[in-house]
Amino acid sequence: MVGVRELFVRNSANPILTAADWPYPINAVFNPGATLVDGETVLLCRVEDRRGISHLTVARSKDGVTGWRIDPAPLLSGDDNDVATKWGTEDARITRIDEMESWFIAYTAYGPGGPAVALAVTRDFRTVEHIGVAMPPEDKNASLLPRHIDGLFVLFHRPSSHLSGRADVWLSRSTDLRSWSAPEPVLSARPGAWWDSIRVGMGPPPLETEHGWLGIYHGVKATAGGGPIYRVGLVLLDLENPARMLRRSDEWVIAPTAEYERKGDLPNVIFPTGLVHDPVTDDLRLYYGAADSSIAVAAAKLSDVMAYVLSCPALDSHYVPT
Repeated sequence: MVGVRELFVRNSANPILTAADWPYPINAVFNPGATLVDGETVLLCRVEDRRGISHLTVARSKDGVTGWRIDPAPLLSGDDNDVATKWGTEDARITRIDEMESWFIAYTAYGPGGPAVALAVTRDFRTVEHIGVAMPPEDKNASLLPRHIDGLFVLFHRPSSHLSGRADVWLSRSTDLRSWSAPEPVLSARPGAWWDSIRVGMGPPPLETEHGWLGIYHGVKATAGGGPIYRVGLVLLDLENPARMLRRSDEWVIAPTAEYERKGDLPNVIFPTGLVHDPVTDDLRLYYGAADSSIAVAAAKLSDVMAYVLSCPALDSHYVPT
């Protein structure tokens, strides 16, 4: 079995994007969606301006690590006249749906009512068509699967309950990306002292494998000093019923240990939002926000990641340890 701490290796160039790289003044850049377009890596980066309001800007690189070309203007930004996005746009995840010849962007629309899940679609990452709000406040951390299941789109998202205080991963289904079914539970925060005991959220869109949908998620725990710490775990979901959890890593697979992950606007944060897979080399590149201040990347072999997740105990659906 591959040791969990050997799975993801940080790139020596980290952090690969910082505020200093931007063509206009900003406070921070973090939490990017990721995909491949014509052989290039495209990141849709969350950019926080010096008002504290975020927008989403495209960065492109031939090797996915260096030589970034950053667009001079946002692809998706807030609108002062739109109650849903008055306070900005945040934390995109990108899904390529081949049958529709398009990339779909799930992102957080932030307004006075709180964070909501919104969707948009693009064919070139230069213009977008707005689909609109899919999940009302408070909801975020949305990822769309890359194919239909039983003729339906499947969207993972993370509603928050002010009554129970819970913040777990659910999924909803749709025929048209506008009307969605009632949420179904997928992945819960684990009680007690677990590393993912406060809240969890799906990261990049899960990757389809022969064994199931490979999901990468963040989990949060409160530290003794009172601040949160964000780490990364793995989950395997059933191919034809992704609300059914097959396996879940007991341990985290990457945690904030580098200085750029431990120091920043929000210390001790690794927030995974982008994943690129090269089937020729078997390489995975996981892009993440570091301390809400910069973007970093870590690499692994898909075969190693799958060997590890398949070594985790098999679970009943929605299993929560007591």
